[in-house]
Amino acid sequence: MTVVGLVLVALAAAIHVYVFVLESLTWTAPGTRATFGIRSDEEAEATRLLAFNQGFYNLFLALVAGVGVVLVVAGVPAPGYALLVAGAGSMAGAGVVLAASRPALLRAALIQFLPPALGLVALGIGALA
Repeated sequence: MTVVGLVLVALAAAIHVYVFVLESLTWTAPGTRATFGIRSDEEAEATRLLAFNQGFYNLFLALVAGVGVVLVVAGVPAPGYALLVAGAGSMAGAGVVLAASRPALLRAALIQFLPPALGLVALGIGALA
């Protein structure tokens, strides 16, 4: 189960890197605007700085989780698991906050929540085995 957990957390990290690209690098592009429901150029420009900053939060969470995966695979489990719990736990928590604050974004919240949460569950089961 440990391998399953590491793969799920790595997937969660990849999703967060992708969201970083959308929010920090392509926020005003038509495709990104459509993804986030931004209707106008003015709205995209008005929210660009907030999205840019939020994108970096996603990137940093991905880095924390990714380094945790690398450390566990490299045989350095204690700091690796600490980073996995911090990174994936924060990702899952943010998914819960998104679902609670805007139920219309439940699909996006589940995409944000499920991989890291299931990864942590699998890692926990793997640790018990």
